[in-house]
Amino acid sequence: MTRTAPPPAAEPAMPACDLTQKFVRVLGRKDDLVEFSFSVGWPELSVELLLPTPAFEAFCAEHRVRYLPDD
Repeated sequence: MTRTAPPPAAEPAMPACDLTQKFVRVLGRKDDLVEFSFSVGWPELSVELLLPTPAFEAFCAEHRVRYLPDD
C-alpha cells in the first residue's frame, strides 16, 4: 500500500482589496503640521505621515481620499 501525503490546507481567502480606495485618518495637528495615517485598499493597514497643512490638503485632494473618523 502506497501512502500519500494529505493535500495542503487551503490558504484562507484574502478579503477583496480595491486599490482605488484611499483613506486618511488625522492623528493630530501641531503648529502648521498634520500627522495622519494613509492607507490604500485596506484602511487597517496604514503608514503614518507628517506634512505641513497646505501639503496635506494637496495630498488629500490629489489622492481623492476618504477621511476616516478619529479613534
